[in-house]
Amino acid sequence: MRLNNPNQNHLLAALLDAEFARLSPHLEPIMMRLGDVLYESGGKLNHVYFPTSAIVSLHYVLENGSSSEIAGVGNEGILGISLFMGGNTTPSRAVVQTAGHGYRLKSQILLDEFNLAGPAMRLLLRYTQALITQMSQTAICNRHHTLEQQLCRWLLLTLDRLPTSELTMTQELIATMLGVRREGVTVAAGRLQAKGYISNRRGHISVLDRIGLEGDVCECYEVVKKEFARLMSDVRQRQEPK
Repeated sequence: MRLNNPNQNHLLAALLDAEFARLSPHLEPIMMRLGDVLYESGGKLNHVYFPTSAIVSLHYVLENGSSSEIAGVGNEGILGISLFMGGNTTPSRAVVQTAGHGYRLKSQILLDEFNLAGPAMRLLLRYTQALITQMSQTAICNRHHTLEQQLCRWLLLTLDRLPTSELTMTQELIATMLGVRREGVTVAAGRLQAKGYISNRRGHISVLDRIGLEGDVCECYEVVKKEFARLMSDVRQRQEPK
């Protein structure tokens, strides 16, 4: 498999041959750099995005400019679900959280495929239900669980989308994701480091003990993980020609 391949995105890999043949000529490989804004709140969706090695954070932005993450999207998904859910704008901002690669596709091309009401439509709707679960659980978690538990959840969900246990991430950026003060993240990360779960140095977090994180995380992580597995368990990945 080459370094950046559409099949690295699980939704693209699950398309039937005929569907993929219609879309693949229009897939544009792109580099997603840390901090890149793929779309702003209220902006028109000219493209949808399929991350392969990048992770993108969806933020809800308040009138005073502050924001917090409502969901993350990596190689399991697509950015731009508002397009086929009946609207052409979104209330959230999409910011690259982890640099990497992906593909973009003109919105009308995907919409035309969706409107055929075939397997691609059903696949995208299933993914949307899973994403809504993630958004709902994030809201519950931020309200009812400790910052340390929230940090465990965020780290585990990020690890699930990466081939490595090394995260390039500042505490200030994590604080923005969780919608809390940086000092709170510093204390929570310090506790996880003291337990031997992570190694935290400026701009980098290494996960040393994933099992430890899973033992301390709240139920929200498992709820999101199980719902994705339930909805996508029978989705077959298309095999690349040999």
